[in-house]
Amino acid sequence: MHIMVHGASGRMGQLICAAAGNEVVARISPDYPANENGCWQTLSAYQGPADCVIDFSHHSATGALLEYCLARRLPLLIATTGQTEQERHQIEAAAAVIPVFFASNYSLGIAALTDLARRAAAMFPDADIEIVEMHHNQKLDVPSGTALTLANSIASVRPDAEFVIGRHENGKRTQKQIGIHSLRLGNLPGTHEIHIATGSEVLTLRHEAKDRSLFADGAMQAARFLVGKPAGLYTMQNLIHEENAQ
Repeated sequence: MHIMVHGASGRMGQLICAAAGNEVVARISPDYPANENGCWQTLSAYQGPADCVIDFSHHSATGALLEYCLARRLPLLIATTGQTEQERHQIEAAAAVIPVFFASNYSLGIAALTDLARRAAAMFPDADIEIVEMHHNQKLDVPSGTALTLANSIASVRPDAEFVIGRHENGKRTQKQIGIHSLRLGNLPGTHEIHIATGSEVLTLRHEAKDRSLFADGAMQAARFLVGKPAGLYTMQNLIHEENAQ
């Protein structure tokens, strides 16, 4: 597989390049001083062979990424979060033409947690549910894209759910609220907890990332899944369901 890595000079971009090894044909980043030795400053500067583009840059690059991949009919794996509503619409439109893998988190454990959260919420329809996410102190978006993915998974079985981002007002919570709370501490790769409480018991689902390399490994699995797929918008749920079917 021939992989282009967009955002290759960043922390996750470097991990992807290490995980992919010789499969990386182009490292793309404006931080590179010149277009040489397999490193390119812009997407358009590289027109060589490629089977897939993996993006670990910033959501503001969404438009340029989609334009490039649409022009070359390349599968695109998006591993950034914080997309605006307009950028999400652009992703959905592009997925009608090319295969696009879009996930807020490429951990297989988080994919399992997302599925478990949905099923647990369905089992306890009257329970109070709160989500707590913890990340390093340099993370930009609040709440994390993964916390929102978990909340949306729960909301899929609770159509009247209301998201409450942090609690900073007096008053009782309502049953339909899903609280989402963010902590920013040190160098934490990422921890997500879902607390589901009835009047008589509390169920806590927790995932803790120990090393950021797990996100690179998951992204590589997703890239191998994506190449050869028809146009469409794919998520980690598609990946784990295919894995389970084999």
